[in-house]
Amino acid sequence: MSIVLFTFVLIVAIIFGMYWALILRPENREQAELRNRLRGVRPAQVAGVGTLAKRELKLSDVKLLETLLTRSATISDPLNRLVMQSGMSISVGTLVLSSLLLPFITFLIVQWWSRSTLFALVIAPLPGLLPYLYVRRQRQKRFDKFEEQFPEAIELLARALRAGHAFPTGMLMVAEELSDPIGAEFKLLYDRQNFGMPLPEALRALADRVPLLDARFFVTAVLTQRETGGNLSEVLDNLATVIRDRFKVKRQVRVVTAHGRITGWILAGLPPSLAGVLCLVSPEHMKLLVTDSLGQQMLAAALVLQVAGTLVIRKLVNVPY
Repeated sequence: MSIVLFTFVLIVAIIFGMYWALILRPENREQAELRNRLRGVRPAQVAGVGTLAKRELKLSDVKLLETLLTRSATISDPLNRLVMQSGMSISVGTLVLSSLLLPFITFLIVQWWSRSTLFALVIAPLPGLLPYLYVRRQRQKRFDKFEEQFPEAIELLARALRAGHAFPTGMLMVAEELSDPIGAEFKLLYDRQNFGMPLPEALRALADRVPLLDARFFVTAVLTQRETGGNLSEVLDNLATVIRDRFKVKRQVRVVTAHGRITGWILAGLPPSLAGVLCLVSPEHMKLLVTDSLGQQMLAAALVLQVAGTLVIRKLVNVPY
């Protein structure tokens, strides 16, 4: 009897497992993707002629921090824009709290290790920049990927126009065929104009969300063609060629400046790496450097010079193209 019951339970579990894996899970994934695409837009409400009412995104789940960030628009607006452009699923409050918490923890650790409050106050603010720099790095990586996908998106849009499709239909094809971030941006562009926002305004919003020169070229070309007329597919083909040439020049510049960038990374990483090795090999010497007042002054000066030198090297190898 127990074997029969076990077999029955096993078969039922297999059936329900296959039902969840083959039916429920794909449906839930599609619904989640749809909610992500339409996030921030209320399709049922129109604030006025040609504008969409957007759902107000919470800056933080903490009530007090939400109030402070709402009142400090000069600080919260650039951070909110940075987080949105990075594509990360965090809030401005999370970024602010992490930037405040890391210096506090660093201060406690350095003060306990060096027994110097002044030295801890000098070192503590530096880790607070790490969350901001990380979000900026993610935004730059997203922009680089967008720039790499953009010529393919423009060529796909031009082929759709030559095949007889309308411009909004071509944008939908780009959104469905290409991956994130280009697919997500064109999907948002299509949704906005589909829900009532004028196409020129939606295109300008795209150029504002993705502040790249190629995106501005695209928006300018489309808006100019809508006002003056002409063969938009040919214009887009020429634009894709220009963007590919610019991207090729960018790659060549990165190859030429590779030696300088590697040198900069080595020079920037050598002092902290050497300090870490000395902490393991000879901790007494490093502790003397930290506990002594003259050593603390030397460390502070070395840190300032290290940051300045890193910025100078970065400026030298960052060649505009």
